[in-house]
Formats: sequence, structure tokens, C-alpha cells
Amino acid sequence: MTGWSIVIPVRGGGGKSRLAVPGVDRESLARAIGLDTIAATHACRAVSQVIVVTADAEIADAVAHDCLVVADPGSGLNDAVRAGLAVTDAVAPRAAMLGDLPALRAADLDAVLDAASRHQAAAVPDAEGTGTTLIARTTAGEIYPLFGDGSFARHRAAGFVDLTPDLGTTSAGPAVWSVRRDVDTLDQLHQAAQLGLGIRTAALVASSSGQGAASSVA
Repeated sequence: MTGWSIVIPVRGGGGKSRLAVPGVDRESLARAIGLDTIAATHACRAVSQVIVVTADAEIADAVAHDCLVVADPGSGLNDAVRAGLAVTDAVAPRAAMLGDLPALRAADLDAVLDAASRHQAAAVPDAEGTGTTLIARTTAGEIYPLFGDGSFARHRAAGFVDLTPDLGTTSAGPAVWSVRRDVDTLDQLHQAAQLGLGIRTAALVASSSGQGAASSVA
């Protein structure tokens, strides 16, 4: 199988309205989370192309050298995903993943994509099991993103296979947790920090708390 194309919608400074960390600028934190997600994805061995959909000029400038940047149409998350998917090869393996996974590890994403390669269409639930963090397709045809509250049930009803049985568990709990822990609230950021934040997000959190934070993109 050829390498995966991954679409990542990133709102950047315009996102994360519910995420407030004392002493940390919200726009800077939102950008850091997006950039850490992109960096970990770019480090994934199974990925041959990263497509970033954004309207944030700072995000676009930061990733333009390594990623294909597509303008966010500004009409919601699913339209942003569709805009990114429109520039992918429709017969190659491709996926869409949320851009707010600050603890994402490249090895975890590799494991997810390896599992997805055994299915025509597959999805990964978020840490709560109700939302979706990633959808993937390995065969020709449209991908219809249905992200949003309660999206995992919608993706399953649309024919996406639940990848969690393929991925199993580890001694620390569910496998590939870093692919499932998206962040919209402070509690979710604390959970992501237990996994090890990416370097940009970790630096901002450390500046707020005065304490170091673990970081990893691999």
C-alpha cells in the first residue's frame, strides 16, 4: 500500500474558546496544539502527505515547507475536511484527523493507520467514546466526514468500522490513547499532559505552572 495522505483541519488562533489556561494566551495555545499535532503526523512513517486546512496565517506559514496548505472555507469543520480531501488522490489511502491532539505520538498514529489498512473505511473514537478523532478510507470513493458532538455513532452508521478492537489495550489502558485524546477543555488538557505533550504545548503549559512538562512527538 502506498503512503497515507492525512487531512488535518486546524482553526489555530480562532479556536479553543472553551480552553482557558491561567497565564497562557488562548490563541497561542490553540496554535501550539495544532502545530504539535501536525509535527507528530509528519513524523509518522506511514504518512506520505500532510494536508493542513486552515485560515490562520501563522499556522500556514509555519507548515508550508512540509505540508500542503488548503484554505479553510470557513463554513465549519466538516466542510474544512472536505476541502482537504478534495486535493487528495481518490484511489490512495487517505484519512482525516482532528487538529487538537497535543499528545499525539507518531508511533500511535502508525499503529492506527496499520489497523485501518485492513478495512475499507474505519474510524477512531475520542477518549470519551462518543466523538471521532480520525476517519480513514483505503479504497476509491468519497469520504463523508460527520465530525461533531456524538459523531462516532454517525460514522459507524455510515459504514466506518470501529478500530478499537483491532488496536487492543496495553498495561496502561487503551492502546493509541494519544490518537484519541483531543483537547477542548482544561480537564482534557490535563489528561493529555499525562501522556506527554508536544514541545510547543508543553512549553506554554510549563510557563503557566512554572513546572516542566513531558513532551513527545514520537
